[in-house]
Amino acid sequence: MRVHLAGYNVDTAVLSELLEKDKTRQDVTPEVISAAYARISRDPRSIGEIRKEARQEVEKARKSNSTIIFKMGHHSVAEHAVFNFDIVGVSRLAMEEVEKFRLASYTEKSQRYITLDKDYVLPQEIEEGGFKDLFIETVVRQNEAYHELLVQLKEYVFVKNKALAQDAKNHNLLEGWAKEDARYATSLATESQVGLTINARNLELLLRRFASHPLAEIRQLGQAIYGQVADIAPSIVIFHQANDRDTKTYPELKKKVSGLLKNTKALHSLKAGEEVKLVEFTKEGDCVVAASLMHSASGLDFESSYKVTKKLSLKEKTELFKTAWRNMQFYDSMLREFEYVNLTFDIVLSAACFGQLKRHRMATITALPYNPDLGITVPESIKAIGQEKYLRQIVLASERAYGAIFKKMPLAAPYVLTNAHRKRVLIRVNAREMYHISRLREDAHAQWDIQNISRAMTAQAKKVMPLVFAFAGGKDTYNETYKRIFGTLPKVTEAILPSSRKIRQEA
Repeated sequence: MRVHLAGYNVDTAVLSELLEKDKTRQDVTPEVISAAYARISRDPRSIGEIRKEARQEVEKARKSNSTIIFKMGHHSVAEHAVFNFDIVGVSRLAMEEVEKFRLASYTEKSQRYITLDKDYVLPQEIEEGGFKDLFIETVVRQNEAYHELLVQLKEYVFVKNKALAQDAKNHNLLEGWAKEDARYATSLATESQVGLTINARNLELLLRRFASHPLAEIRQLGQAIYGQVADIAPSIVIFHQANDRDTKTYPELKKKVSGLLKNTKALHSLKAGEEVKLVEFTKEGDCVVAASLMHSASGLDFESSYKVTKKLSLKEKTELFKTAWRNMQFYDSMLREFEYVNLTFDIVLSAACFGQLKRHRMATITALPYNPDLGITVPESIKAIGQEKYLRQIVLASERAYGAIFKKMPLAAPYVLTNAHRKRVLIRVNAREMYHISRLREDAHAQWDIQNISRAMTAQAKKVMPLVFAFAGGKDTYNETYKRIFGTLPKVTEAILPSSRKIRQEA
């Protein structure tokens, strides 16, 4: 056996220094890796020889990439080329479009941990539409409210958590709690930044989507990203222009559905507790997962496994699940057999909360535009300091600006709404992903808004699949849940125990 590290991410500053030393080099491009790996299936030589040839003959490698991707349709070749982008000065609204792509990695500036300045994006549509003054006036007022609320929330958080506040090491944590609630007053136009890692195949998809997007900020972002890679990797980023599928499909669907629903009115009013609704799920989910476990362990076909499972007693099925869980630690994912059952939730949540839910990219998520008719989410801490009325005044001013802008340019109007405003989301998860959401978002360290949403999702999942989700819960309660099921604590190494205790203590 022999393993060789063929390449890895290198900062462009280092690459620039390399090119500066030798201006004749042509091989400083991820295309050579793609071209070399593309030939593995048909070239008997060692991979090292193939890569060497690709580096020496870059134009030949590019031609090979184009032929294999464009003519032969093997787009997976482009996945061997990976790019890192610093994306700076993009609105929170636009960031939702950036982070839609499943097979990419993102690390975004957090409004929970960083004190916001007064930076915001002025959308082209709003400036050209004659709403610049109204927009700026509204956003400035929102930002002033953020800083006013932050001062009061810091004092409230430190007083409420006196024990934690006594240790200076906890001050950043406590300030973060204040920041995450103050941000509910800020707009979706607030500037953010993100580090994006994406392979060329998915980059091409992103560029097509952005080129077809109705908002100017998204189109301009796509153009800026393409400008960074056009000369470096022309042979593996080919289909990047706007197309009819992305430009026309949803507008045509909207027109068609509008005709079908011309006599139907949407119900926007919400009762307490209705923010999360389980609207569809795999029937007999406990049996399906149990049968899948049996199928993997027995060699029986699934149909036979399912028939056997249906005849098992509750105790026998419970023991089957316990066997699947017994050797797990809090950081382990569920076995893949848990992916054979699904749940679909209709959720109404704040922009602040959606910023976290959208990161679960293995789920299927479709989100409607932000809608003031759905109300707002008010942090309990803002109620506690007596500033709910003030926040609602900011929200009302934001909605007046939204209404004025919406009449002329509905797609750009959400820029002026706040993190407290809500949207409706349809999310479909398999049980394995639901466990991931539960472990991460129900943990005491998670932000309260996403805790509430994920806790409601888990509670409803347990009602329809009690065995499948018997082990669900946040990381901080993992040991207690394990002990309840098995009667003993999980076996963990000494290296893990301190971090587990730390999670509980900090939470």
